[in-house]
Amino acid sequence: MKLIIQIPCLNEEDTLPATLADIPRRIDGIDVVEILIINDGCTDRTVEVAREHGVDHILSFPGNRGLGHAFAAGIDFCLQHGADIIVNTDGDNQYHSGDIPKLVKPIVEGRAHLVIGDREPDKIAHFSFLKKKMQSLGSHVVSRLADMKVPDVPSGFKAYSREAAMRITCSTDFDHTVDHVIQAGRKRIITVSVPIRTNEKLRESRLFSNIGVFITHSVSIMVRVYSSYRAMKMFSMAGLIAFGLGFIIGLRFLWLWAAHGALPDQHTQSLILAAILLLAGFQMILTGIVADLINSTRGVLEDVSYRLRRMELGQTPDDKDDQ
Repeated sequence: MKLIIQIPCLNEEDTLPATLADIPRRIDGIDVVEILIINDGCTDRTVEVAREHGVDHILSFPGNRGLGHAFAAGIDFCLQHGADIIVNTDGDNQYHSGDIPKLVKPIVEGRAHLVIGDREPDKIAHFSFLKKKMQSLGSHVVSRLADMKVPDVPSGFKAYSREAAMRITCSTDFDHTVDHVIQAGRKRIITVSVPIRTNEKLRESRLFSNIGVFITHSVSIMVRVYSSYRAMKMFSMAGLIAFGLGFIIGLRFLWLWAAHGALPDQHTQSLILAAILLLAGFQMILTGIVADLINSTRGVLEDVSYRLRRMELGQTPDDKDDQ
C-alpha cells in the first residue's frame, strides 16, 4: 500500500523544515511513504529546502494559482503516481505530522474512505473566542447539510482513500474543505474524524488578514453551500413567506373594498405591494426548482467525472477500490 503526503506551499521556507521533520517514513500497514510538495508560485527557497530534506516529488506552477487549484493538482498527481492513500497537510506546520499514522489508520483498516483531523478548536490557545464560536457554528451547519457529524470541518489535515480521492471533485479555487465534507455526505463516502495535535503558531494565516475577513468568508461559504445543496428548500421557504405576505395584504385590500362598497384609493399602495410580493414569491419558488435541477445535473456530471477518472487510471468497476 502506497501513501503520498501532499503539501501545498507558498513561500514556506521558514516553516517547511519543521513540517517535514515530523513526517514518519514508516507506518504500520503502509509499504511506501512518499512526500509531494506543490510549489504554488513560491518566490523564496521553499523548493530548495524541500529538496534538501529529501522530498520525493515536486509539482511546480509558474505562478500562484491558489490553494484550491494546488490541492486539486496534487490529488491528480498522487492518483497518477499510484497512491492508495493521500494525506493533505499544510506547509506552515499547523498540524502535527506525527499524527499521520493515526489519520490513515481507519483507511488502512478498511473502516473509512475519508478521515478528517479534528483539531478540537475550543482547545487551541491562539484562536480567539469569536473564531472558536464561528468555527463551531460553521461545523454544525455543514454537518447538518452533510447529514453526518464533523466536529472540525475547516481542518485541512485529511486522509483520502484512492476511492474517495476519485469521487470527490474540486469546484472552488479557495476553500475546498467545506465542499468536500458536503460531497462526502451526499455521496455516502464513509467519513470519520480523529483527534489530532496542533503545533504552536509560527506565522499569521495568509487566508485571513483579520477576524472580520474570517467572519465574512465563513458566512459567505455557509450561505453558498446551503444555497447550492438545499436550493429548493431555501428558495421555497423564502418564496412561500413572500407569497403568504402578499396574499394576506391582498385579502385585506379585498375586505376593505367589500366593506366600503367602492375602491379605497388610499389603499392602492397595499394592492401594489401585494402584487409585488405575490410575483416575487412565485419567482423565488421557480428559482428554487431551477436551482434544484442544476444541482441534480451537477451530481450527474460528478458521476461522469468519476467514471472518466477511473478509465484514465486504468481501473474497472471490479477493482478493489469499490469494496
